[in-house]
Amino acid sequence: MDPVTIDQVRLNFNPQGLMVINAAIGLMMLGVSMDLKLDDFKRILVSPKAPGIGLLAQFILLPAFTFLLTLILRPHPSMALGMILVASCPGGNLSNIMTYLAKGNCAVSISMTAISTVAAIFMTPLNLALWGGLNPETAEILRRVSLSPVDVFITVFVILGIPLIVGQLLRKFFPLLADRVRKPFKIFSLVFFILIVCGALAANWKNFISYVGMVMFAVFVHNALALNLGYWSGRLAKLDERDARATCIEVGIQNSALGLVLVFNFFDGLGGMAILVAWWGVWHIIAGLTTAFIFTRRPLPEGQEADAAACRP
Repeated sequence: MDPVTIDQVRLNFNPQGLMVINAAIGLMMLGVSMDLKLDDFKRILVSPKAPGIGLLAQFILLPAFTFLLTLILRPHPSMALGMILVASCPGGNLSNIMTYLAKGNCAVSISMTAISTVAAIFMTPLNLALWGGLNPETAEILRRVSLSPVDVFITVFVILGIPLIVGQLLRKFFPLLADRVRKPFKIFSLVFFILIVCGALAANWKNFISYVGMVMFAVFVHNALALNLGYWSGRLAKLDERDARATCIEVGIQNSALGLVLVFNFFDGLGGMAILVAWWGVWHIIAGLTTAFIFTRRPLPEGQEADAAACRP
């Protein structure tokens, strides 16, 4: 099979299934929102350095370095645009737990999750249009689908912004209900989303198996870049080890679920994008847990071990 055809492959997902996957990620974000407190947003104003460095790496450095990486690796255009799309997404939902496992600063991780979710409403469409438009080959895909940053903004706002607002209102006006349902709700919505993605993969299994090998190396290098950008930007900014571990995990664990939704909403399941984003969703969990394990084998500086033991996501 000619590998060039990955740019022409379309994964099949009917309109009803697309509505369900949009609803599923909205439910996931509602569960995340009920986990967030107003203090998580305020913390960045009180102690802005660590979350600020992490967000700089998340939304400025990672998209820029991803663009450079696509010029070096020269993947197929649809794969390159998939890499840029992943880099434009906010941190993933599992980042807080992985930061805890890595003995990182959970407060920094949670603050970054809260702020990056809000910032993504604006930054995801902006970065996708900006960096995707700089490469003539990826820009051609954007032109073919007539991608409008405003349309992406509206979609991201509906998927991220509305659930975030609803979740915060539930916490404010019905705190007992929010505390009672937030954990079961997060588990339910995550399982629901996984089942939908598994269904989508099953319907496209032949294409996925045929082409996933092509994206593995690009995802491996890209994810390693993200993890290292998060960690070393923190260390170069003289953050302590626990803060740097938090920024490492936050930047390396991207919300690939949002990316997958955008691929199906705007790019008609374009093969290179869809398969790369789907594999990223699998790989970043493996890489995140591996990174957390490596961090646990490295002792924290004196005085930080007790803080790590008290950390809870």
